[in-house]
Amino acid sequence: MPKTSARLLALLSLLQARRDWPGALLSERLEVSPRTVRRDVDRLRELGYRIVASKGPDGGYRLDAGAHLPPLLFDDDQAVALAVALQTTAVSGADLGEDAARALTTLRQVLPARLRRRLDMLRVTAVETPAAPSDSPVGGQTLLALGAAVHACEVLRFDYPPETGPPRRVQPHHLFTRGGRWYLLAWDLERDDWRTFRADRITPRVPTGPRFTPREVPGGDLAAFVSARFRGSDTGWPCRGEVLLALPAAAVAPYVQDGLVVAAGPDRCRLVLGSWSWNALAAALARFDADLEVVGPPELSAAFTRLAERCRRAGSPRE
Repeated sequence: MPKTSARLLALLSLLQARRDWPGALLSERLEVSPRTVRRDVDRLRELGYRIVASKGPDGGYRLDAGAHLPPLLFDDDQAVALAVALQTTAVSGADLGEDAARALTTLRQVLPARLRRRLDMLRVTAVETPAAPSDSPVGGQTLLALGAAVHACEVLRFDYPPETGPPRRVQPHHLFTRGGRWYLLAWDLERDDWRTFRADRITPRVPTGPRFTPREVPGGDLAAFVSARFRGSDTGWPCRGEVLLALPAAAVAPYVQDGLVVAAGPDRCRLVLGSWSWNALAAALARFDADLEVVGPPELSAAFTRLAERCRRAGSPRE
């Protein structure tokens, strides 16, 4: 039998992993008697954890939400900051997605009901990795107000400098981060089109407007649509080509960002990449310093011909 302290930690971990635990199942998982489980539950209660017991043949235990987050005491602003950080783990560069999701679930279970409802309205999508800390911080109250409007599907009115005049009226769709800044993706009711707004420039007005039926993001992929919008196109790069590279896929994948890399053998890969122009795309592919074969389209082959001629002239000795 494990020591009491280790057993208490194991019991607490189980209680945080799911909402309800039958007493018999806890006994089986911990390899102790039901009486020992009851005693350990009482010890956790003494430490400040609110554990609710249900009676009967199928009775069990549930870790309930309390007025604080025992034994760690966070105020509301700290809890919001932690929840936002866990939702944006995808942009940290670390492989922590699953761990962050479990941590967010654990945090939510012990939040006071009033704060849990507010955080449930705040859903964030991380589109790209920030290159540096944001120079345009946005207040937590603004994020909560935007998240609440998104969650409730209510028309949002807000002031947006440097524009003057009537407030903007939009159907808010989603909050996302990109390049160290927060943005709101919304359907602009005046311009009858999708728009992205920097959250740090938004001053929400109250009350919000009528409810609306959410629209489908073109293509169905929020991250792809937003990335394309920042490049100036709803459909992605205007020039997109495919090549076979004489390099393993693992050596190419870290450097292509939104490109597609597929292994074509131990030392070859298929690479699909986009750019603003065919010449720029050819130059981007040439930077891998490896033999390549153009799969298509013909415009890419022609761009390589032009690029090769320019490089030949640049390398020729001047008279």
